Amino acid sequence: MLSIHLPEFPVLLTERLVLRELRPSDAEQVFAMRSDPLVMQHVNRPLAKTIEDASALITLITTTVAANDAVQWAITVKGDDTFIGLIGFWRMEKEHYLAELGYMLARDHWGKGLISEAIGAVVPFGFNTLGFHRIEAITRPENVASARALEKNGFVPEAHFRESIFWNGAFHDSLHFARLAR
Repeated sequence: MLSIHLPEFPVLLTERLVLRELRPSDAEQVFAMRSDPLVMQHVNRPLAKTIEDASALITLITTTVAANDAVQWAITVKGDDTFIGLIGFWRMEKEHYLAELGYMLARDHWGKGLISEAIGAVVPFGFNTLGFHRIEAITRPENVASARALEKNGFVPEAHFRESIFWNGAFHDSLHFARLAR
């Protein structure tokens, strides 16, 4: 079974980004992102209503990371330590050497290729350092930008499940992507 142990939180660098540990001081920016209906339109989680909702999410993430059950990075732009998004591995199935990749980005930063760039840093870390054999990602068919970023990073669409998610009183389709270590 896969064993994950990170004595220090890994900081990842790309051409334009610094992926760092999420901090309590990110709460205001996390709240702004998680309370934006457009950002959250494809995320099956409730909108943040208060700054306390954002702080609770940060606590949940940091606790899960500390327990080696997830690795989630705050996305920042080089030269500006302000939180603009979140990316990482969650829903780890260590006995199967796999994890689900999840990400979101503040709307002001859409359309610049930043998520694709972040995926390009995180996925090799998942394979080479964490030891995953398979990384999965799930998105909705209408989230074309997300599907494009996954495919650009070598993810292959494996399934289109019809009405597989019930959220906010409606059924939604889901697209399942995966990438293998080889």
